Amino acid sequence: MGRPMPELTLTDDEQATLVRWARRAKSSQALAQRCRIVLGCADGKTNREIAEELGIWPQTVGKWRRRFLERRMGGLMDEPRPGAPRKITDEQIEDVVVATLERTPKDATHWSRTSMATESGLSKSTVGRIWKAFGLKPHQVDTFKLSNDPQFIDKVRDVVGLYLDPPESALVLCVDEKSQIQALDRSAPVLPIMPGMPERRTHDYFRNGVTTLFAALDVATGEVIGSIHLRHRATEFKKFLTKLDKHVPADLDIHLICDNYSTHKTDTVRKWLDAHPRFHLHFTPTYSSWLNQVERWFALLTDKQLRRGVYKSLQSLEKDIRSWIQTWNDNPRPFAWTKTADEILERLAAYLERIPGAGH
Repeated sequence: MGRPMPELTLTDDEQATLVRWARRAKSSQALAQRCRIVLGCADGKTNREIAEELGIWPQTVGKWRRRFLERRMGGLMDEPRPGAPRKITDEQIEDVVVATLERTPKDATHWSRTSMATESGLSKSTVGRIWKAFGLKPHQVDTFKLSNDPQFIDKVRDVVGLYLDPPESALVLCVDEKSQIQALDRSAPVLPIMPGMPERRTHDYFRNGVTTLFAALDVATGEVIGSIHLRHRATEFKKFLTKLDKHVPADLDIHLICDNYSTHKTDTVRKWLDAHPRFHLHFTPTYSSWLNQVERWFALLTDKQLRRGVYKSLQSLEKDIRSWIQTWNDNPRPFAWTKTADEILERLAAYLERIPGAGH
């Protein structure tokens, strides 16, 4: 039968506080979990039931049940540690976190350590430690773009389905073009790296022309088929499709994942596709290039070869690109796609809930 569990009853104030701490993003994960344990105990659940819900050990549930019964709300805090007593109270820490998340200073768009120190009465170093502990970085900002594609859900399921469950007797290729690749030469020789000093280069440069790389990434093997052209029109895209047709064995269907660029949908391309029925195009939603794995490969090419390259001619740029592709294909590495379509859509839905008016 086991030992009987002592009954745990909450006051209205305790109930409200525990619910608030469990839900607020600014609460530490440990404290939020302890609040959920106590709330579960108050609902009459057993230690085992609560442990299964939260993915923890029943002994952990029993520990915080006892601690709360002995010390009430104070029992949820960590035991005092050896050393000098704390000078900063929990209320002061909470005030800093809440102000950072919910308000902005009167004279700026975001908080700095100085402005928050003035607002809170704490030192700048203390503010910095609080922000670090809660992962807050008011000085940083990132960008995002929401797709307005009416077929967004269907396209996500289509593309992700090809990644996670590719059809038999078929090849799945992620296709796109990287246009406007510039052959840049610096106005003075690059100074090499030295002990205590990074590589240095002049701010200004000379442009020696631009080129376009068409690339197809084999989802299964990571191998890349590339083709370089001076322009990126439908004519060049059709030539690239012809190259793919010759490269891929005739007994395989070819599924191409590409974006909504107009070049991919012209009459010239459509007629070519009609004459080659083994080709099947799958379009990513608008503003959703992250769904196309070849974009990740383009990022590697940029980081490892193009960004710091110095080219005195367009021919030397194109030679280095071809060489880099060959080196990659000597040891190709496919990207592992793990997210299902449902997981992507659920995460997007949760993200939209944080944006006022996004659901309209």
